[in-house]
Amino acid sequence: MGQRPTILDVAKQAGVSKSTVSLVLQGSPTVKDSTRKAVREAMQEIGYVYNRSAATLRSSSSGLIGLVINDLRNPFFTEFAALFQMELAKHGFATVLANSDEDPELQNSMISSLVEHGVSGFIISPVYGGAEQANAVLKQARTPTLQVFRALEVGDTHPFVAPDYEHGGKTATEHLFDMGCKRIAFVGGLEGRPVTQERMKGYLAVLRARGLEPTILTGEATRAFGRDMAATLKSDYPDVDGLICFNDLVALGVLSGCIDLGVKVGRDLRVVGFDDIEDCASSYPPLSSVSSDIPGFAKHAAETLVAWVKNGTVPKPSHRLGVKLVTRASSNMT
Repeated sequence: MGQRPTILDVAKQAGVSKSTVSLVLQGSPTVKDSTRKAVREAMQEIGYVYNRSAATLRSSSSGLIGLVINDLRNPFFTEFAALFQMELAKHGFATVLANSDEDPELQNSMISSLVEHGVSGFIISPVYGGAEQANAVLKQARTPTLQVFRALEVGDTHPFVAPDYEHGGKTATEHLFDMGCKRIAFVGGLEGRPVTQERMKGYLAVLRARGLEPTILTGEATRAFGRDMAATLKSDYPDVDGLICFNDLVALGVLSGCIDLGVKVGRDLRVVGFDDIEDCASSYPPLSSVSSDIPGFAKHAAETLVAWVKNGTVPKPSHRLGVKLVTRASSNMT
C-alpha cells in the first residue's frame, strides 16, 4: 500500500497553496466557493481523508469508536448497537453511532466524517452497494475496521464477524420436520443478497437430503411483507405447513396476517424466525427464532475491536459465532 496522500498532494492536485487547503479543511469563510470546490474535488480524486485528530488516532487514545449501521429501524440492529455501546464503555471507549439507512452515499459520507474526527476504530454493518468507495476511504485511513453481519469484502484489511446463518437455517428446518411438517417454505429476504443466500443455505441442504423441492418466496425483510405472505400462502400454497422466515420482522408479520385469516400458528402453520429480537417472546403466539445471541455477539465484537485498537491484535479474516434455535409456541404448540 502506498503512502497516504498529504495536504501537499491535495494542494498540487488543486493548483493552490498548502495554506489554502488548510483553510478549506478548517471551514474558513475567507475561501471562495470555487476554490473550496476545487480543493474538495482534488481530495476525492487522490483519496485524501482529513483526520482532525491524527496524533491521538495514531496513539489509539481518541477514545471514540465509530459504529455505522445499515438500518437502525430494524430492532435487531438497535439492540446490537445499544449492547455494543455498553460493552465499549466498560473498556473506556465512547461510541459514535451513525445510521446509513441502506444508502451507499450516506454511508460513505459518514465514514469519511468519522475518519476526519479521529475515531480509533470502526464497527460497520455495511449497506449493499458503494463498497469500492467505502473501502478506499477505510484503507486510506488505516483505521482498524471490523465488519459485522454483512461484508463490503472479506479479507485481512477489514475482518468479518457474523452468526453462523447456515447452521441456523439447517437447525430450524430440521426442527419443523421433527414437529411433523410436510412442506416447508422459506419466506423473505431480497433475492441474490449474500445474507439471504446464507440463511437459506441450511434450509436447502436439509430439503436436498430428503429429496424434496424447496418453496421460496423472497421479498422485503419487513412486517408488511410477512403479513402479505400470510394471505399468499393460504391462497396459493395451502399445503405449506412449515415456514422459515428470513428474519423476525417477516415472521411477526406472518403471525399478524394469520390471525386475520383464521390460520392457527403453531398448529395449522408452524413458523420460525431469525435473530430472536425481544419482540419474539411477547408476540402472539410467542415466536420461535434462531438466536444470534445479540448480547454475546456485541461483547465479542467490542472485545475484538478493543484488542485490535489497544494491542494491535488483528482478528482473523472471517469468523462465525454460534447460533441456537429458541423454540416457542409458533412452532412448538402441541
